Amino acid sequence: MTLQTVAAADPFIPRRARSEVARKAFFYAVIVLVAAIFFVPFIYTLTTSFKTLPDAANVTFIPHPWTSSAWHTIWTQYDFKTYIKNSVFLALVVTVCNIFLGGLGGYAFARLKFPGRELLFLLVLGTLMIPDQLRLIPVFVMLTNWHLIGNFSGYILINLVTATNLFFMRQYFLTIPKDFEEAAKLDGAGYFKTFWRVMLPLALPAISALVILQFQGTWNDFFWPLILFGQGNPAHYTIQLGLAELDFQYTVLWPQICAGSILAILPILAIFLAFQRYFISGVVSAGVKG
Repeated sequence: MTLQTVAAADPFIPRRARSEVARKAFFYAVIVLVAAIFFVPFIYTLTTSFKTLPDAANVTFIPHPWTSSAWHTIWTQYDFKTYIKNSVFLALVVTVCNIFLGGLGGYAFARLKFPGRELLFLLVLGTLMIPDQLRLIPVFVMLTNWHLIGNFSGYILINLVTATNLFFMRQYFLTIPKDFEEAAKLDGAGYFKTFWRVMLPLALPAISALVILQFQGTWNDFFWPLILFGQGNPAHYTIQLGLAELDFQYTVLWPQICAGSILAILPILAIFLAFQRYFISGVVSAGVKG
């Protein structure tokens, strides 16, 4: 049966097709509009980084005159090279530790049976209700007694693994069929070898989502770096503390802040683009079963 015959038999098909095209065009227009609304602040930040300080007070998208002095200032006078290096180091180390320890703990809670497993898991989830501001004093006292204030070891220690990542990995491991583990046991693999050789590679979508979320959380963290490094050596500053340096009591260096903000956005954008193909599947799968 040809298309002309179908159209002749049902005269409403062309009308339905036009209605479907109009509906899709409307939804795409809404999506483009929303994306443009979210993209406008980024464009404004980028253009402001090329303005002079007096011109930054003008709400315009075209600098007059164009200048790269803000970029030169943050790269030379404020040592953003060191700030970026410190942020990358902390974000990478904390992310790797959370992948390994969160995956290891998530696998134990999902697959291993031991006394008090459910109670211990509930206690882990209970820590999610405790904000950082509430545990600030005990953590600060402990790190002070251990002489870990003002260096990277203290920050890494308190961020080795989070309850959110442990819960996230547990939920994903619950979605993996047990046939893979049984096959590994038949080959003589123990618990850790099964986790390292079988379960962890199968959890690549969840790991990719964890990398994006944890790297972004550590990179954008301002509270703990301020507490641990804010009163110490500026050589330990992260990029967020570096941006805070540009806000003075009587003057705000808007072009420099915008330039530094662009530098702070680029690594997060690169991480997301590298792992985006696994991100959605990992987040969705982690909430299927539990």
